[in-house]
Amino acid sequence: MSTKSVYSIRIPKEYRDMMEEMDDINWQEEIRKLAMDLIQKKCKHKLLKEAKKLRNEMKTIESAKLIREDRSAR
Repeated sequence: MSTKSVYSIRIPKEYRDMMEEMDDINWQEEIRKLAMDLIQKKCKHKLLKEAKKLRNEMKTIESAKLIREDRSAR
């Protein structure tokens, strides 16, 4: 069973009135989708930023040296 919580926002009354006029749109579902898309995008961006930071902190080694070490280990 999924646990859910409520997150409330305030919007201008004019926007709320316009939303009510558009009764063909499921606003709850649309807003939920937009929020989830933004959350996923931000999480991916954060992970990519962390990965780039780790990559920059790694020391660089010439590929020839790695190949030589690998061949020597055989």
